[in-house]
Amino acid sequence: MIDLKQIEKYWEDLNVLEVNRLAPRAYYIPYRDAETALAKTRGKSPFYQTLNGNWKFRYHTSVREVEEGFYLEGADVSAWDDLLVPSCWQVNGYDQPQYTNINYPFPCDPPFVPNVNPAGAYVREFNLAPHWEGKAKRIVFEGVNSCFYVWVNGQFVGYSQGSRMSAEFDMTSFVRPGKNRMAVLVLKWCDGSYIEDQDAWRYSGIFRDVYLLARDEAHIRDVFNKQELSADFSRAVLRSEIETVGASRVQAELRDAAGNPVASGTATVDGQGSIELAVNDPVLWNAEAPYLYQLFLSSGEEVIHFSVGFRQIDITDGVFRINSKAIKLKGVNRHDSHPELGQTIPYPHMIQDLMLMKKHNINTIREAHYPNDPRFLDLCDTFGFYMVDEADLECHGLSTGGDGGNGADIHQLTRNPAWERAFVDRAQRLVERDKNHPSVVIWSMGNEAGYDVNHIAMARWTKGRDASRPVHYESAAPVYKGHPDTSCLDMESRMYASPQEIEAYASDEKAAKPMFLCEYSHAMGNSPGDLQEYWDVIYKYPKLMGGCVWEWCDHSVTTQTPDGVPFYAYGGDFGDKPNDGNFCMDGLVYPDRTPHTGLLELKKVIAPVRIEADDLKQGRIRLTNLYDFIGLSHLSLFWKVEKDGETVQQGEVTELAAGPHQTQTLTLGYSFPEAACERYFLTLLLEQKQETFWSAKGHEVTFEQFELPVARLEAEKLLPIYPISVVQEDDCVTLEGFDFEYVFDLIGGAFVRISKHGVQMISEPTKFAIWRAPMDNDRNVKSQWREHGYERAQIHVYEAKVVETADIFVKIEVRYSLGGYHKYPILHGTAVWTVDGTGEIALHNQVKVREDYPFLPRYGLQLTMPQGYEAVEYFGNGPHESYIDKRRSVRKGKYAASVDQLFENYLMPQENGSRYGTEWLLVTNALGMGLKIEGDHEFSFNAAHYTPEQLEEAGHPHELTKRKETILHLDYKMSGSGSNSCGPDLLPAYRLVEKEFAFAIRLRPVLTDK
Repeated sequence: MIDLKQIEKYWEDLNVLEVNRLAPRAYYIPYRDAETALAKTRGKSPFYQTLNGNWKFRYHTSVREVEEGFYLEGADVSAWDDLLVPSCWQVNGYDQPQYTNINYPFPCDPPFVPNVNPAGAYVREFNLAPHWEGKAKRIVFEGVNSCFYVWVNGQFVGYSQGSRMSAEFDMTSFVRPGKNRMAVLVLKWCDGSYIEDQDAWRYSGIFRDVYLLARDEAHIRDVFNKQELSADFSRAVLRSEIETVGASRVQAELRDAAGNPVASGTATVDGQGSIELAVNDPVLWNAEAPYLYQLFLSSGEEVIHFSVGFRQIDITDGVFRINSKAIKLKGVNRHDSHPELGQTIPYPHMIQDLMLMKKHNINTIREAHYPNDPRFLDLCDTFGFYMVDEADLECHGLSTGGDGGNGADIHQLTRNPAWERAFVDRAQRLVERDKNHPSVVIWSMGNEAGYDVNHIAMARWTKGRDASRPVHYESAAPVYKGHPDTSCLDMESRMYASPQEIEAYASDEKAAKPMFLCEYSHAMGNSPGDLQEYWDVIYKYPKLMGGCVWEWCDHSVTTQTPDGVPFYAYGGDFGDKPNDGNFCMDGLVYPDRTPHTGLLELKKVIAPVRIEADDLKQGRIRLTNLYDFIGLSHLSLFWKVEKDGETVQQGEVTELAAGPHQTQTLTLGYSFPEAACERYFLTLLLEQKQETFWSAKGHEVTFEQFELPVARLEAEKLLPIYPISVVQEDDCVTLEGFDFEYVFDLIGGAFVRISKHGVQMISEPTKFAIWRAPMDNDRNVKSQWREHGYERAQIHVYEAKVVETADIFVKIEVRYSLGGYHKYPILHGTAVWTVDGTGEIALHNQVKVREDYPFLPRYGLQLTMPQGYEAVEYFGNGPHESYIDKRRSVRKGKYAASVDQLFENYLMPQENGSRYGTEWLLVTNALGMGLKIEGDHEFSFNAAHYTPEQLEEAGHPHELTKRKETILHLDYKMSGSGSNSCGPDLLPAYRLVEKEFAFAIRLRPVLTDK
């Protein structure tokens, strides 16, 4: 075992954040020439050498078990395991994967961590290239969780903590030509873990890239590219503030995006210096048109490259602006998360995320809650995103743990001067590494870590170092009761404030700062359902900057059951304690980056063009350009007119001219029907005219749909009506027509047989249903539902009887209630079933809900259809699921799908797949035999191979047992989804709150010829 006297115990020493770690600097890689530097392929630099690859590795449950002298040159590690670097050791079979949100995974006793502190020992040999002779040698670790010691050739090089930030060491005096040995000891926890309590899977190890750099003895150490723009943006001055090691002659060349030189300069820098480059009529950078100049700084054998985006950020009269334009931040929060690799994110995976965001109209990313891989910011510069760059700082667990005397006090560390260095270090390393990225428009001082003097020190240092960007920190909001002085912060920030709350702020003339919703509209499971309400308010008030949906992806670990069934795991699936269950499954995309329907909803709500009807009879529509910097010339408008779901007219407008924030009126060339039995809908699609690096030609940016106000003619009913025979035996009523037979059970108040030509259409009695498998967003209200017996509601029939008969129809009336045991009935109803000679079954249902009970999850009719009824055709909203508050991304039309295709397979099974605003529905077998359902008014439906009870009981999709039958729900109304898993309560307008309502629907067995 290792002798801890031989290794200083820095991991619990607040006075030691590093040993021999070089001062933080801007991210760059030195290259031999400008062309290679421009390509940004690190491996092509002769001064770069990766140490990624297989390392010898040994995991220890405690640092005290580490072999003494493992880091020495002669140590035999041949029997150790091989482990790829970079990687997280928990996804490679070591230690235990653990997901916790707020609570620390160890006793809350800062700065102390458990004595049994797991550790990973890494060893690898590497060669130094001969051409590195005479150069300074550096080693860079871009991310190691949580702290680590480094030895080279048996000699101690240094120590560092701060998991998601770069650490660089000078190892010139420790290496030799040819073969060398490096050893790294990584500890799972250190005192820094108290300020790295982010809502995420807890990973350990060397999880980002490790590489060597060879530097000239005299070289550029750091660069800060500052810029000044004239008031009218006609002139820009780029001032490169350069820090060198030794005296160095530096040549600067600035090229435009086409590669043409636009300015150059030279200076001899000995320690500190600068070069100024002036540009007339600069092309400005923004997220919509991310124009980049290229700066090359040459010194000795090295060329260092930076992308330069000229842009100005300011806050004027409480309005956040870029290049003097008021900006709306349409963002998401993004964790580093990969289902197989954990927090190790491959470069193509970063690109995949950004391309998906571009395709869904997202323009802002908040790094939640730590700096990302520096190459990710390079991509954001190029792709065009506004970045909220956040310090690796969160101590949420203090709010539940406390430290004895102070109790549960989230402010205790930011208030404690002993922690000031640790706090400020997080801001310094963030700003120094990322200061040259034009995509970074806001510095964030961390997340959920209280607010007091240490945060003020962070913010003041940041503003002193970089006055060009505003500073953000949400936990300074009044609700947290932290330090009252927030003058160092440039904006108000809120999490999960309701639309009403942000409107109240925006309406307050005393509120001088812009407001940023750093987290809103919690996208967990079947969610979010409140986006439109937020953006109606955000667009209304210039003081509202926009916000970032929580969050981008479901972060999960891929695993498998004991019998080999793969699935996505969440907290608790590995026996981890504490854990927060599936609270990590709260993204707009699945772990494999398949979009949730919530992402489609967000895309529509934040679309950069608003389409409105002007005069539909004359074919006039309005386009309002919501882009801040570009016109609509890159888009074309495709339109079509559909008659009951079938396209009858179409056309295209290829020349759109509206400039930023301008409106354009178009007249479309369709003919308007004077009167018709059918329904006519106009659908308009805005599509990209050209292929881009992130999408194909024809990519749909947004759409809109309007029903044309065509005068309606009544359609002639052609179905023949035949007599009905009615036979009542005991409590069963048999209704027999020309080609159908129905049986109604008076005791149960339900049909038990519905058949046509002897083909049975139901396999269980019909029943009224109010329960749904709770969504993640029902996590709060479902306790109220259960308290009142909603999940166990059963029918009680007070009376059921045939009330009227004639040759061609019969009426059956049922007076009933629904209620759960030991509770008063939830509702009372009177259902009148009318069967006519065509075979149509019409339900007219009057319902009265108990006044003092909470709103209903749903109300409707549930049918169970036999095996084989797999084909669904409907006229309503599609093609994907929709709810009363989650329907902006769907459009009216005629759709066809299988029952399986209607199912949305959320990783925590829950209510899904509803289609809001349905007018008619056909569910048939392969031969076209089945039921057609029509409503007097629009209704919602679900068709699935699972009951709500099955969905509720399962914790993962693989735990569901698919039924052969089709479970069909025909709902008068379904309450909305909202975002109350973390966000505000479901808005009253989207709840089934009516205490009295009528529900009418018609069913008819059919045999189609399709």
